[in-house]
Amino acid sequence: MDSFGFAVLQTEGLARRGLLKTAHGTIDTPAFMPVGTAATVKGMTSDTVAATGAQIVLANTYHLMLRPGAGVVEEMGGLRRFMAWPGPVLTDSGGFQVMSLASLRKITENGVEFRSHLDGAMFKLTPESSVEAQRQFGSTITMVLDECTVPDATKADAANSMRLSMNWAKRSRDAFREREGYGVFGIVQGSVFADLRLESAKALTKIGFDGYAVGGLAIGEGQEKMFLVLDATLPNLPTNSPRYLMGVGTPSDIVGAVKRGIDMFDCVLPTRSGRTGQAFTRRGTLNIRNARHARDPRPIDCDSDYPKLGDISRAYLHHLFKAKEMLGPILLTMHNLHYYQELMQGIRTAIAEGSFQTFASEFYKVQAEGDIEALL
Repeated sequence: MDSFGFAVLQTEGLARRGLLKTAHGTIDTPAFMPVGTAATVKGMTSDTVAATGAQIVLANTYHLMLRPGAGVVEEMGGLRRFMAWPGPVLTDSGGFQVMSLASLRKITENGVEFRSHLDGAMFKLTPESSVEAQRQFGSTITMVLDECTVPDATKADAANSMRLSMNWAKRSRDAFREREGYGVFGIVQGSVFADLRLESAKALTKIGFDGYAVGGLAIGEGQEKMFLVLDATLPNLPTNSPRYLMGVGTPSDIVGAVKRGIDMFDCVLPTRSGRTGQAFTRRGTLNIRNARHARDPRPIDCDSDYPKLGDISRAYLHHLFKAKEMLGPILLTMHNLHYYQELMQGIRTAIAEGSFQTFASEFYKVQAEGDIEALL
């Protein structure tokens, strides 16, 4: 492999087990990236993130350019030194956050002008300035600037948005400074329309990127439509490059997307759920706030091998949440992130052993068995 490169080690059907080599370490795929939007995975230190099994984290250009600013991060030695994270970092370009600003932004062919949600100050983000900010961050993987198509867009609006994103993708690629071990990913757009996704995939492949992301999903279209989009998109992306499904998702989403050929994921769900009392386990989710856990001496997941939480009871976690102690969300976030990493390891092992179809079938069977709260 080159200094930045991807190798597929095993396949089973469309599912792939691979290795992504970067300047800052090697990533086993399929991989889940914890979300550290503002250079922090909420409630976690970098060493506790690493202890869950994570090999790469995600940060966000939009939030970091507003605060503390790309120049400050660069002066501090880049994101990895700033947040004391030893491994690779992928930075989202900010397109999704810009979409959410709605009335606070103005999009043109050149880029987007928007008001900061913090203090109302005006900012301008172009493909070139987004890529430059990510260079200042020292991002291992840079994402092109795109316009994330709004939910329920008409086909005409989705087409215009996608073609604007493809123009921005070319400008982003041209602005990217080649450095050994660093990469840049394009982002497929096109809403839920298969022909637009095909057009986008072909445009990005013609430009040429180190990896390809599928964006604009998990914004309300539902799992069935998301999988249909993947079915239409992934066969048109290079097989020798990593494929990244942005902002996804639930464990069920991840297993289904791996089955279709996705290699990389990120989502706020495990950390956000950890802060609100929801725990992910092999047998589904449970709400630690429920009264049934008040006198339960068992660990949160009897099947987990995570040593940091092995001696902590559900009763104690229940107490921490009821007492509004900050330790509760921290511990449950740790658990959820470890669960996601255990899920990814299980997927990788199953693909390597040629048993992924069995793994997926058993996973969905357990998920369909009903409410875990009634099973425990």
